[in-house]
Amino acid sequence: MALRQQQELKQIQKLSPLQMQVIKLVELNTVELEDKIKQELEENPALEAGDEEMPQDPDDSDITLDNEDESENVSQEDIILGDYASEEDIPDYRINGTPDYDPYYRQTNYSDEKSLIESLEEQIALQNLDERKQKIAQYIIGNLDENGYLQRDLKSISDDLLFHEHIDVSSLEMEDVLYEIQDLDPPGVGARDLQECLLLQLQRKLPTHSTKLAMQILTEYFEEFSRKHYDKILNKLNISEDELRSAIDEIVSLNPKPGNAWSNSLEISMSNITPDFIVESENGQVVMYLNNQNIPSLNVSRDFAEMLQGYNQNKDSMSANDKQTVLFIKQKVDSAKWFIDAVKQRQNTLYKTMQAIIELQYDFFLTGNEGALKPMILKDVAVKTGFDISTISRVSNSKYVQTASGIYPLKFFFSEAMQTDSGEDVSSREIKIILKESIDGEDPSKPLTDDQLTSILNEKGYKIARRTVAKYREQLNIPVARLRKKF
Repeated sequence: MALRQQQELKQIQKLSPLQMQVIKLVELNTVELEDKIKQELEENPALEAGDEEMPQDPDDSDITLDNEDESENVSQEDIILGDYASEEDIPDYRINGTPDYDPYYRQTNYSDEKSLIESLEEQIALQNLDERKQKIAQYIIGNLDENGYLQRDLKSISDDLLFHEHIDVSSLEMEDVLYEIQDLDPPGVGARDLQECLLLQLQRKLPTHSTKLAMQILTEYFEEFSRKHYDKILNKLNISEDELRSAIDEIVSLNPKPGNAWSNSLEISMSNITPDFIVESENGQVVMYLNNQNIPSLNVSRDFAEMLQGYNQNKDSMSANDKQTVLFIKQKVDSAKWFIDAVKQRQNTLYKTMQAIIELQYDFFLTGNEGALKPMILKDVAVKTGFDISTISRVSNSKYVQTASGIYPLKFFFSEAMQTDSGEDVSSREIKIILKESIDGEDPSKPLTDDQLTSILNEKGYKIARRTVAKYREQLNIPVARLRKKF
C-alpha cells in the first residue's frame, strides 16, 4: 500500500477573548449578568461602575473607550457563534417549535423568597449535628436538583468530601446524614427516586388504613401502580375497589416534585423571574426596553489609565519590577475594556433580537391576543437580524419578556407552521391549545387515544398526522391515554 501526500486548504476560525466573552454573556439572563458584573468589579480593580444605569437602547450607549493599539474592536457581524456551537446546542424549536411552553402561561408576581437550598441549609443548621455532619449535610444539600431529588449517588459525594475537604466518610454515615435531611421540609426532599419521595411523604401522615395500604402498594407493587395495572393490585392484596380507590387518593395527593412545591404553585414558584425585556403598547405603537434597572454603566478606572500612561512615558528608565507592574496594569485595563465591550455587544445582540421578534409577532405585542401569534422559527429571526441561528438560540434560552398580558419566556414565541384544509398557515401553538382543551374535557375513565385526538383535529380542519399529535402531546407533558385513566 503506497503512502501519498496531499495538500488540503482548510479555513479555521479562532475566536478571540472578546468573542468568547460575548458568547458567554449572550447566554446569561439579566440576573446572571448582574452577578457576572459584580464578580468582574470585585476581581478587576481597573473596572469601575458608574452611577447611572446602562442605557435602555445600546445604540445610544454613552460607554466610551479610549482605544489603544492593544484594545480589540470586533463588530457584531464578525462574531459567528455557529462555529462555537454544535447542533446539540440548538433546541428543537429551531425547526419543530418550542417543546416545553405552557399555552396558558400568565403574569407572575415578584418575590424575594428563599430558595429551597437556602431553606434546607437554615433548617439543617438548627439540627443537633456536630461540625463534621454539618459539612456532610451541606454537601448533600448542594447536590439536590431543582425538584428536591438527590440524583447523585452518595459514594460520589463522599469522594468529593475526601478530595475537597479531606473528610473520609463511610457509606453508613452518609446514609445517616441523608436521613436527617429527609426529615426536613418540604416532605419528600432528599429522595433518590419517585418511590422513595412518595413514601417519605406518606410516613408523615396519620397511620390510617388508607395511608398504610398506600405505603404497601408503593413498597410492594410500585411498578404495577405506576403502570395503572389496578386489577393485579386488587388480586394480590385481596382488597375491595373502595379500599384501592382510597389508597390511590392518598398517593395522588402527594407531590412528586417537592422542590417545586416550595413555592406552593407554578405561578408563585416562577415569581422570582426577572424579565430581560419590557414591551409596552402606547398609542397604537409597540415600545421595547431592555431591563437594565440593576445594570450599571461601566468604565475603565481613571487612576489605572493614568498610571499606565505615566509608565508608558518613562519606559526607558523603568526597572524590572516597574515593568512587571506595567504588565499587571495593562492586563487589568485590557480585561476591563474587553468586558465593557462584551457587555455592550451583548446588550446590542439582545436588543436587535427582541426587535426582530416584535416585528414578526407585532399583532400579539400590540393586542396581547395569543391567537395573533404567527408561526416563527429561529431561522426567521436570524434572517431578520443577520445573526447566526445559534446566536438567536442563545438569546432565546432562559430569557423572559414582560408584556401587558403577562410574562413569557422567549421560547414561547417560536412554533412551526401547520396548514388547515383550506391551505391557511396556522401556528402549531394553536393546535396544541385545542389538543390540551380536548384532553381536559375527556372522560377520565375513558381517556382519548392519539388516534381519537387526531380524528378530532382533522374534523376541525387541521391536517395533522397521528405521530405529530403524539409529539405535541409529549411536548405538553401529557402522558398517553393509558396513564391518564383514572380508576
